[in-house]
Amino acid sequence: MIEWRERHISEKHLVLLLSFFVGMFSAAAAAILKSFIHLIQRLVQEQLIADERTWWYLITPVIGITLAALFVRYIVRDDISHGITKILYAISQRKSIIKPHNMWSSIVGSGLTIGFGGSVGAEAPIVLTGAAIGSNLAKAFRLDQKTMMLMIGCGAAGAIGGIFKAPIAGLVFTLEVLMMDLTMTSVAPLLISSVTATAISYILTGVEPMFPLNTVEPFLIQRIPWYAILGVLCGLISLYFTRGMNSLERWMRHHVRSIGVKIIVGGLTLSILIFLFPPLTAKDTTRSTSLSTATV
Repeated sequence: MIEWRERHISEKHLVLLLSFFVGMFSAAAAAILKSFIHLIQRLVQEQLIADERTWWYLITPVIGITLAALFVRYIVRDDISHGITKILYAISQRKSIIKPHNMWSSIVGSGLTIGFGGSVGAEAPIVLTGAAIGSNLAKAFRLDQKTMMLMIGCGAAGAIGGIFKAPIAGLVFTLEVLMMDLTMTSVAPLLISSVTATAISYILTGVEPMFPLNTVEPFLIQRIPWYAILGVLCGLISLYFTRGMNSLERWMRHHVRSIGVKIIVGGLTLSILIFLFPPLTAKDTTRSTSLSTATV
């Protein structure tokens, strides 16, 4: 097949064709992740958290974290890590090669965690899944490292477009976070993947926006200073969140060796927070932070 492709399809046309399939597969992965999370949520809410027995919120996150940790430790047997950092590491250190299990392991691990009430986000796992799809598809066709990096970007853009129904957000995310060069040869495949994934998401889940927004007041120039202050505050909160998360991970890694103790400490802490602050419950599959099951 590769020999036939080299004779009949140029690499430029192959990249455009693969970007379409990467977007399609990324959208399918996003749909599978959403369906998996909703399935577990329905089972938990109908079988366990019935008749307003909210004390189950103390237990279900521990169950989800335990299942995810056992899945990663004994089935995957590899560090899933945070989605974005894994992609950046693959681009910088592994010649844009992402392991094949990342095409499905993040879906299972994050689905278990979120479905049982863990307050984490689905965007980082699906971005890693899409990037892994792009990397392994490019590897199957024996493309060079530069093209493989472009396919990783296509997978990330398709994942964002598929799960949020936002094609431009997928393109901007890839160019900004993955720091890809903005050239005509890279923009077209990224757009194809992102738009394809968004279109398939529309077909599978309807055309309703993920986050509907109703403008109730017009834009006023006098409010620009307040917008700037809001941006500074959000930046400080982001800095606090990132440093706090990294510090907590380092503490868990160096002071808590046993996987059982990690599950108990992390699960009980999350359970108590969810019990005290019910809005932390992951009722929406595409919100919250970009955490994964790496902490446990």
